[in-house]
Amino acid sequence: MIASVIAIPNHPVSQKAAALCIESSEKVGNNFKLYQFEAITPERVDEAMKKFNIKWNYPWEGQVTDFASGLKKSAYRTANKLARVACAVSHYSLWNACAHGDDPHLIMEHDAIFTSKFDTNIIEKTKFLILGINNPIGATRKARVFYDKVVENKNRSVISAPWIDDMNIPQGLAGNSAYIIKPEGARKMLKLVDEFGLWPNDALMCKQLIPQLGVTTKFYTTVQGTPSTTSD
Repeated sequence: MIASVIAIPNHPVSQKAAALCIESSEKVGNNFKLYQFEAITPERVDEAMKKFNIKWNYPWEGQVTDFASGLKKSAYRTANKLARVACAVSHYSLWNACAHGDDPHLIMEHDAIFTSKFDTNIIEKTKFLILGINNPIGATRKARVFYDKVVENKNRSVISAPWIDDMNIPQGLAGNSAYIIKPEGARKMLKLVDEFGLWPNDALMCKQLIPQLGVTTKFYTTVQGTPSTTSD
């Protein structure tokens, strides 16, 4: 498994959080090395999107029904549009690397932190192509609903990502702060971008578009509570 934490270069908050994330992995005794991945920055967005031949296709205000997918796309609170796109392209870059390799990837955002040692055997055993490992509390909307639906299945190590909202609203993992993606899952994500355009990564990676989306019932990571680099 290749493990990466996305960190914004020359950004003190992001760099400090990423360092704490890497330190937490070492503290819990994970048997893999967590490397820092240099995030795509707003000034590099155009260049990166041309390189990958992808286009942004998500509203900045209000709600829009995506007729191709039937899903309702609701605008995210975003202070810097290019920062929001840069975040999505950073994830896309790692999906692309995973899709063209043989190893699953653990992808983390800088605000994640390990709370328990991760059992890598889960990856081989699970049928899911993408697996969230993050505690939903503080990490996603309707976090308590998400949390309760997961913990009621504690007798199983992995379950399908729970439904927490109407079927036409994209929903999947507890944010995208920490998840494992297999090469087949990465290839599916690239195809979704080709078909629907690039959305915020946690909206496009939804149950409706990629049913093989799972979560661990033990939460191995949580969020640090650092300031958002996209919303604020």
